[in-house]
Formats: sequence, C-alpha cells, structure tokens
Amino acid sequence: MSGHSKWASIKRKKAVIDAKRGKVFTKLIREITIAARDGGGDEEGNPRLRQAILNAKAANMPQDNMQRAVQKGTGDLDGVQYEESTLEGYGPEGVAIFMDVLTDNRNRTVAEIRHLMTKHGGNLGENGSVSWMFEKKGQIVFPQDSRNENDIFESVIDAGAEDFETDDGSCVVTTTPTELMTVRDALDSLGFPIKSAELDMIPKNVQAVDAEKSNRIIALLEHLEDHDDIRSVFTNFDSVEG
Repeated sequence: MSGHSKWASIKRKKAVIDAKRGKVFTKLIREITIAARDGGGDEEGNPRLRQAILNAKAANMPQDNMQRAVQKGTGDLDGVQYEESTLEGYGPEGVAIFMDVLTDNRNRTVAEIRHLMTKHGGNLGENGSVSWMFEKKGQIVFPQDSRNENDIFESVIDAGAEDFETDDGSCVVTTTPTELMTVRDALDSLGFPIKSAELDMIPKNVQAVDAEKSNRIIALLEHLEDHDDIRSVFTNFDSVEG
C-alpha cells in the first residue's frame, strides 16, 4: 500500500524488544486506564478497553496489572489523571512526524519533546502542520505462517479488511477505524495468531530518504518512541538505497 513506511517495520521489531524488557507495560497500562475512564470497565461494552487489554495480553502483561489499570480508570483505585493529545513536527530531511501523547503534565511533556526534536535536528510544529499528510486506519499484525499468501489475502478481505501486505515475516491488515475490532475478531476466529490490533496514522505518501541519511531520523524516532508520555510515533519517512 502507498502508505507503507520503513518506520512501521522498525517499530514492530522494537515493540518485541521493549515487551521482553517490560518497558512496553507502562504505555499499555496508561492506555487501559484511560480507556476504562472514558468508556467504563466493561470490556464487552467498551471496544477501546477490549482492544487495549488484548494488546496487553499479547505482551504477556500479568492479569493483576491489567485489573489495577482498569480500577484506576473507573475510580475504584486512586491513580494519576492522564490527558490525551497529539504533537506534530518535522524531523531531519523534512520528514513529517505525528505523535499520540498520554500525559499527566502536558506542559512538561511538550517541553521535553521540543528539546528532543531540536537536539536531533527536527522541530516541533503547530497542530495541523503535518496531520493532513496522514490517514487514520486500523492495523492488525500477525506472523506470516505456512499458509499460502493468496489464501490469507482472501481470508482477510472476506473478514472485512481494506488491504493486506506482508512485511519482513509479518502480515499487516488494514481496516477502517470503525471495523478494526470486528475484523480482528473474525481473523482470530479463523486461527490467525494476532499480535496487535491498533489505530494508526498511515502516511498518504512516503518521503524517500537516502539510507546514509536515515540513521539520524531513526535515532530521533527511537528517542521519541522511548519517551514514556508518547503512546505512538508515526512518520512518512522511508529509507532507500542511494
């Protein structure tokens, strides 16, 4: 699909590493908490919460951690109050960067992200400065197994997906935002081992950058991804051989 970016592959590999060292738990717990806060603690009546819990289970988060996160969201346990927002800007070589943020202190987070962006050759922009370059879509990822690729394609399209591609050993299914969990459940019932199901900002077009210049961009993106207050980082950057 036209919106594919090398950063998507890097993020998936990095998520596996972060899950192994437990770093990803912090962000998953925050997502469960705010989903429960906004939509209640019943998974069946709160698709966002169910999605967050399924992603937490995929990362092997203990059940007790998930339950406490839900209780903090519903107010049954005391917890920090988080605010959702987005940040936008440009990285080295003018690549667009869009960030989903979940923070208990927006002013502090903005200052820290602005510092990171400047330090690594980018700059933080105004809201709307790059969001028009992206489109919100659901994305479901599962490992590519021994099934025939044409058979997988037919299954995911029959399940209601918009698009399908393979990428470095993973199958990536694209859906409309509203159909994400419906398609996820359909694929799960067909035996596909779902690794994640999330709403992503997909670039409408990618910006090709020479591989030799890509390391600086990747370094910035990884630092942003590592920030506890940033839930997700999206970019239109794609590395190509010169």
